[in-house]
Amino acid sequence: MADAGAYLDQTEALRNTDYKQFVQHLARIHRESSRLTKVQQAQLLYLDAQKSTLDGDYAAAESQLERVVSQSSDPILVAKASAALMNNLATNHRYEDAFKLAHQLTLDLPRIQDGATRFRVLGNLSQMLNFAGEPDLAIKYAHMMEDTIPEGMNLCYPRAALIAALWSAKRLKPDSPELHEAAASCIAAHQPLAVNTAKLIASSLYLGEKKPSEALAMLDRMADSIRTNHYHPHELSAQVQRAEAYELLGNDAAAKRAALAAVSMASAGESSDYLAVAYGVLYRIAKRSHDPAQALAYYELYVAQNKSSVDDAAAQALAYQTVQQQVLTRQLEAEELNKQNSLLRLQRALDAKAAETSRLYITLLIITLAAIALWLFRTLHLQQRFKRMATRDGLTGIYNHQHFMSECSRRLRLLHKRPAQACLIWIDLDHFKQINDTHGHAIGDAALRHSVAICQHQLRPGDLLGRLGGEEFGVLMADCPREHGIAIADRIRVAIESHPLQSDGASVSISASIGVACTSNWGHDLQQLCRAADAALYRAKRAGRNRVVADVDDGAVTYA
Repeated sequence: MADAGAYLDQTEALRNTDYKQFVQHLARIHRESSRLTKVQQAQLLYLDAQKSTLDGDYAAAESQLERVVSQSSDPILVAKASAALMNNLATNHRYEDAFKLAHQLTLDLPRIQDGATRFRVLGNLSQMLNFAGEPDLAIKYAHMMEDTIPEGMNLCYPRAALIAALWSAKRLKPDSPELHEAAASCIAAHQPLAVNTAKLIASSLYLGEKKPSEALAMLDRMADSIRTNHYHPHELSAQVQRAEAYELLGNDAAAKRAALAAVSMASAGESSDYLAVAYGVLYRIAKRSHDPAQALAYYELYVAQNKSSVDDAAAQALAYQTVQQQVLTRQLEAEELNKQNSLLRLQRALDAKAAETSRLYITLLIITLAAIALWLFRTLHLQQRFKRMATRDGLTGIYNHQHFMSECSRRLRLLHKRPAQACLIWIDLDHFKQINDTHGHAIGDAALRHSVAICQHQLRPGDLLGRLGGEEFGVLMADCPREHGIAIADRIRVAIESHPLQSDGASVSISASIGVACTSNWGHDLQQLCRAADAALYRAKRAGRNRVVADVDDGAVTYA
């Protein structure tokens, strides 16, 4: 290592482009660290902090950066370390300290003469303001970066900062030009971390639009790069997005593996929106698997992560407002000191302190009330979601077995009092196991959803439709004479047979056997109707399938 300074600069350049070589260079420098000057030792400590950040060890990175700021005599290195420290303080939830440092860096910007350092500080400030919930200010700093690109820098960083702020402001779509411009600029600049950030934003936007296949394709294309660059937030985000995508595709096994992988990446006590999403996926899978103990355990973790996110957002807002208030108060005090004599200044200072305290209390109250309102809103939203999940079948969206039977019983009691007629229909898809074995479970699931859509099209608005289990469905039609019920059942059978499932250029034929039982023959007792409908369905299957059978007191009527 003939020129230690040049080698350190080269190592720093590798930080965002090649993690493996970056680590190898660091190891070599440490082996020869005794030959470094004091300034070079400080630069090496700064690079160690960068590695700690990439590895997700934010506490170690914070300690190392604080040592650089306090010990280095190089103003350029101090400015870079201060900007990195600001982001690490925020990551470690020390928001007030982070915002104070952000304010100080803003004041120092006019005195930073080195173009590259000023460029980096602007990027960190954009990221910090975005973190504080001020995306418009973050966008402004991103545009300032693009307007003053120094020699040796490129469009990657300002455009990456811009899409991060636009994403926070919910102004991006997967086909937004800003997103594609950022990815193209960072690819040209050989900045894989920034490229992966843009692609992860794009994949999250695909998930938001319920396009899991596009999201998975994007994640697959960047998998090698994420693994190579070993950046903890990217690894965690990618796993969580995979879990969401697989769940949307109905692949619970793959979704569970991805969610568990994400959870295993988290350090002890870590909380984030990513982990909340992962535990939410695990909860829903456990619930669908009829494992109440595991579902409850994951639900508790999910709620804890959600609460932590809400509390953290409130803490960020409070810290930002507190620092802003402190800055404003100092400015007002300085103006008064220049205008008044010593006695008047003392009086004004006391008044300003009282006003500051009142404003702070009001700010705290407003933020607390807003946090409570947000928590109540999210709790109500979650309750509504869980209520729907408790009554609906996760695959088809219609009533599940338990809720369907309960609603049937309630309606039959009301019909008995009037009195009014009703028909109960049992539907079973023929040879469904062959569809799964031949075409795969994904096509099988699609066949179930396809059949449900056909049934819903044939039924009246007030008719009940539920999934009894597997490929079997039930329909209760109130105020429906027996002949009308049989006719509707046969229309359903004909419609299912006439509309094969089209998938990937292949046509999958589906047929159904149907049993009908009506109150005109069996009364309004649900159990009696269920037995009659089940017996009719059994006769339909024994008679060759793809037919309707209606049980009556003295035999059965069959419709092909």
